[in-house]
Amino acid sequence: MADVAAMAGVSSQTVSRVANNRENVDATTRERVLAAMKMLGYRPNTAARALVTGRFGTLGVISFDISAHGNARTFAAISEAAREADFFVNFMGARAQTEAAVRQAFQQLMVQSVDGIVLIESQILDTPDLRLPTGVPVVFADGDTGHRYANVDIDQAEGTRSAVEHLMGLGHRTVWHVAGPRDSYAARRRAEAWHRTLRDGGAAVPPLLYGDWSAASGYRAGRELAARPEVTAVFAANDQMALGVLRALHEAGRRVPGDVSVTGFDDIPEAEYFTTPLTTVRQDFDAVGRHCVALLIDQISGAADTVRQKSVAPVLVVRESTAPPAG
Repeated sequence: MADVAAMAGVSSQTVSRVANNRENVDATTRERVLAAMKMLGYRPNTAARALVTGRFGTLGVISFDISAHGNARTFAAISEAAREADFFVNFMGARAQTEAAVRQAFQQLMVQSVDGIVLIESQILDTPDLRLPTGVPVVFADGDTGHRYANVDIDQAEGTRSAVEHLMGLGHRTVWHVAGPRDSYAARRRAEAWHRTLRDGGAAVPPLLYGDWSAASGYRAGRELAARPEVTAVFAANDQMALGVLRALHEAGRRVPGDVSVTGFDDIPEAEYFTTPLTTVRQDFDAVGRHCVALLIDQISGAADTVRQKSVAPVLVVRESTAPPAG
């Protein structure tokens, strides 16, 4: 710090104010100090900063599967929002869908001195009553917290309702559903909302078909659906499974949307470039990530009016894979 101060021609206190993003430094002086920091390779001492501010400047993120589309997008958004708020991010994967695995990951992050933790909990754990160690703020993304912890989630029920009602509004008498895995909160919520929307609309509720989020599982379900002449509309719980359904229908000679309409969920970047551009429900994972960081920072700063629950509205994107039933 003394070397930076000497090169920039300022006091060590001014260097400290710049390093801690204080506002009481004029723009010209700040640029001169930042240039000296860059030239000298200066990095603030995080341990010393923590002693002064009471914060470590780091947020933790726990996830079961960071390769999943929604988890990856949410994590990327958390990282960007954290960077903008001058926080680093440490990631820890949970090895199993158990409370013990989550608590272990939680403890490992606490040892690394984090100010708060986001748990991307899209999977159902082995206990319905998760209790985490106290002492650090926690926000759940895509999980069922029972209102014990702050939570940010996309309104799965509203997204599902919009997709099913879109198909019913086109004239389809019912809608078949390729659900996600049974151990997924998102899949369970979408399946429940699909069932409820059909029931409330007075439509027959067909048997559920299950997949595992992959295109291969959608293809297997799609072959079964293609063999049923009564199937005219399908709601797949994500876009990858919808892609598999589309291929199975094509191989069976059933036209989309001429014979069967298909909708997905997520709006992955490739959805509009499928051979038949996919009607799907767009989830704003960027908003989820930003809200998670905002809720954590509110808790870290002790804000009196901290929001505990935040729901992000999805949007139905209508493309060419849906149409009125033939005849």
